[in-house]
Order: sequence, then structure tokens, then C-alpha cells
Amino acid sequence: MAFPYPLIALEEHWLAQSVRDFYVANNAKHPNDENGLVGMVTPVLMELGETRLKAMDESGVSLQIVSHAPNSLALDHATCVKVNNELSDLMEARPGRFRGFATVSMADPEAASRELRRCVEDLGFVGTLIDSNCEGRFYDNPFFWPVFEAAAEHDVPVYLHPAPNPQTKPLLYNGNYPDAVAESLSEYGWGWHNETAVHFLRLFAAGLFDRYPTFKIVLGHLGEMLPFQLDRIEAITMRQWPHLGLKLKRNLRQVWDENVWITTSGMFFLAPMAAVLRQCKPDRILFSVDYPFVQNEAGLAFLKALKAEGMVSDDVLEGIAYRNAERLLKVTAK
Repeated sequence: MAFPYPLIALEEHWLAQSVRDFYVANNAKHPNDENGLVGMVTPVLMELGETRLKAMDESGVSLQIVSHAPNSLALDHATCVKVNNELSDLMEARPGRFRGFATVSMADPEAASRELRRCVEDLGFVGTLIDSNCEGRFYDNPFFWPVFEAAAEHDVPVYLHPAPNPQTKPLLYNGNYPDAVAESLSEYGWGWHNETAVHFLRLFAAGLFDRYPTFKIVLGHLGEMLPFQLDRIEAITMRQWPHLGLKLKRNLRQVWDENVWITTSGMFFLAPMAAVLRQCKPDRILFSVDYPFVQNEAGLAFLKALKAEGMVSDDVLEGIAYRNAERLLKVTAK
């Protein structure tokens, strides 16, 4: 069947040459270079032209929100500026087809907050996508919070995206199997979804959402495992944590309903989506593909399956396809 709505896709990746140069200068291998686990997609990952547009058109993707692929090194500020300027040029060359999530240097939060403001105010970016750790450091430390403050002030979201963690891999995932399997298990095979979920809970426990009550956060991959565990976690945080000395202004469910959006990126399975539909307000669910690691046609087939299986109404399906993203990001799908 023909799909009746345009699509806005939020977690669509790109690898900039300036970032590859940064890794070479630091004698390191980028996690998405040709010799990595997913090296076969590297040429497509670096392409921001006709091949990408053709893939979008074939599956009805009206607008891609482009962000840089995850990193294992913390990028410096100068490299981030190069990445954002290059992405801005792309947006200008293809009006209406691409918008950007800013790349910022989380190792230098003051510079990162300035760059986020520049990208939103001057370049028309719609928020920022940040790696789920900064060379093993998590963002519950207020050292990192200037970035979240800037996002809240400009009413744009922060997309917390999984990234390799050199600290947790040897501790949790190295084992009696090939190291390539450990690497896969530590990343998209399991680990970085779990770690991103834990990271969100750390931000909640640290009071980030009390400090910035309007702060908006986006979690990919159908909520990074959280919808399945949400009721149990909420019960524990409400019953136990106040007695342990942590009293927050809002409970976990309130923060989940008021500050969190989730996307479908790369998780086109009906069973976990059933949990998402029960745990999330309909206007907080957004379409994403995770291109080019996942193909656009898989995302389109998933949306069609939601309708065919009777899991969503027409209004909810339209919201997931593009309306919810329009409201969150203040963009328009043509």
C-alpha cells in the first residue's frame, strides 16, 4: 500500500572528513572507518548528495535531520566548528531536505554551549546530538551542564546517542570469544543501548531535570530499553530513593512524560513497539531510520506494519511519521 504521509527522520548519520583527519592526527582509528565492524557503509556514510537523496525519495523521507556519526574520541572545538559549517553548507545547497543537529565538544562544555547557540541562532540547526559518553565520562557531573542550559534556553532538544566507551568494554564485554564479538556486544549488540539508558537515569538522579525543567532530551532505538523497565524503575525511585537522601521535585514518570521524546531508529520490531505505545504519550514518539546503518525502506515497512496490524490509529501514525517532529523541532515536511 502507498504510505499517506511524508516522513521526517531524526537520527540520520554522516561522517565528515575533518573528523577523520582529527583521528589521524591523534593516531586513532575512527569507529566507522573502512576497517571497522561496519566499514562497508563508510562510503555511504560520508556521502551527502544524490545517493542519499535518492534513498530518501524512494521511501518517502521528506526531511533528514543529519548528525555526525558517534565518536570514541572527544572532538575538539575547532573540529566541531568545521563539521557544523560543512553541514550548514549542505543544508543551504538542498533547501527543505536536510536540517542539522550540531556537533559540539563535550570535553569543553563552555565552548560547546557557545557552538550550540551559534548553530541554532546563525545556522538554523534544530538542536544537538551528543555521544553517550565523553571518553568514558558521563554528564551527570554539572561540569557538562552548560550545554543542557543552552539547549533549554533555546528550546531545542539534546539527542543522547550511543557511542563506544573505552572504559566499560574491557570490564563488561571482553570474554571467552573473539574481540570483534566483544566489540559488537559492547556497542550496538547490547551495551551502548543499556549504557544510554543508565546515563539517562544518572541525569535524572543528579537533578538535571529539576535544574532545567524545560530541557528536552531525545532517546533513540525505541527508548534505549527504558520503556520495558520503566514501571519497575519508577516504583523503586519513588519508594526507596527519598529514604536514601534523594528528594527530587518531580518523579520519573513526570520527567518521562514532560521532558523525553523517543525515536524508532533502527528498531523496527512490533513487540517492543507495543511497550513503547503503552509507556509513551503518542506525541512523544518520533520516526527515525538510523541511515545508513539501517535502510530507509525498513523504516517505511515498519510504519506500514503498525497500520496493518492495527497497533496505531491514523492520527498516531501521522504523528510518528512527521507531525511530532514538526512540533518538537519547528520544521516542516514538504
